[in-house]
Formats: sequence, C-alpha cells, structure tokens
Amino acid sequence: TFRSMLGRISAQSFSFDHSFSPYSSEKFALIFFSCVCVADKPMVSVSVEPTPCTKVSMELFDPIYSCGILRPTGHVVKCFHDVYPDSDELRQMLQDEESEHYYVVGREERGEFLFSLFKHLCLGGELCQYEDTIDPYISTTKQIYKDLISVQKDPETKKIGVVSKVLKVCVFDESGRCFPGVREEEQTFAYLIVDPYRRHVTLFCHFYGVGNFTVPTHSPNSVSCV
Repeated sequence: TFRSMLGRISAQSFSFDHSFSPYSSEKFALIFFSCVCVADKPMVSVSVEPTPCTKVSMELFDPIYSCGILRPTGHVVKCFHDVYPDSDELRQMLQDEESEHYYVVGREERGEFLFSLFKHLCLGGELCQYEDTIDPYISTTKQIYKDLISVQKDPETKKIGVVSKVLKVCVFDESGRCFPGVREEEQTFAYLIVDPYRRHVTLFCHFYGVGNFTVPTHSPNSVSCV
C-alpha cells in the first residue's frame, strides 16, 4: 500500500513569527499559502476545515480487532463487493456506510485526524496492493502521527494532551480548485498541522496517482510572513 504513495506524499515543515488562534485559521492559511507557492496562478481563496485531533494512543482502533474484520492472526478478512473489486472487510468499514462494521469505530472517532490518517494509508495510491494483515497499517499510522503531532503534559493533571491544531485545506485560484489537485478525490488531501507553542506548521499532503517509488526529502523552512 505505502509504495503506491511514494513520491506523491510529503510533509514539509515551516516556522512562523506570530501567534496562532484557531478562530483565525482561515486567515492563517491564506497568509501561509501566499508565502508557499502551490499553484501557477495567483491564489483567490482557501477553504479550511478544522479536523479534531485529541488522541494520544491507538485505543481508537481496538474495536477493529474483535468485530469480524480481522482473523485471530491479524489477517484482514477478504470479501466480495460490487463497487470495490478485490475488497475486504477493512476497506468496507472505511468506505461503505452500508457495511455492518462501518460504525464499529464511532462517528466521533471517525472524525479524528488519527482515523483519517489511518484511512488514507489503508486506501493508498492508484496502484495499491493491499496488505494482508493490519499490523503494517497500525504501525505506520502510529509512526507518522507521532511525527506530525505535538503533545504536552498538563502541569496540574499530569496527563498528556495534543496541542497541535489540524486544518484540512483546499486552495482556489481564478479557475477554481488548484491545490491539492484540481479535482476532488478522497485520496488527494492536504492538511496544515500547527504547533502554536513552537510556532511550527507542517504541510502534509498527497496527490492521488501512480507513485514514482522515490521518497522526496525536505528540509525545514522558515516562513516569516505568517
């Protein structure tokens, strides 16, 4: 699955100078994309969808292990589906609202960035060969989530909490949608992940298509205009 996304998925980190407020996230995104060129034409607007991000463990996925999606070995149960050929119970749970397992992970939990990341990795790129077991999906989701998200211990409760703010974004120019991609596609996505304390922002995105099987490398950048 993951090889099908290579060369088309990336995470670039930037720094910014001013304080961040969730109430002005659209303005923040506008300024960010005015500094970071993502299209050939001038940007006109940005749509911003705040994405809940509160999870500090992988417990959200516990119900998947005991509902019939997996065999006791961790192998994903295969099945036939009219719309999704060569489907399995895991992909049906992720995509098909008619699946008996669709809400085995609750509606609120499905809205979490952690679940969205897991779903993106499971569905992969255009030439996706799905994994036979769930372990690679869980371990890769955990590692990427850990790299993208900042946490902090509450001095009073001593509990660890997420401090990052996640924004699903889409950029428009005079012709319409231009980033990420000109057409809406479930596996073409872009998120701004903001650490308001360290004043870092990560642009995490993927463009659905055929992977080029090379891993792009990016160095942290500074965007002083945000």
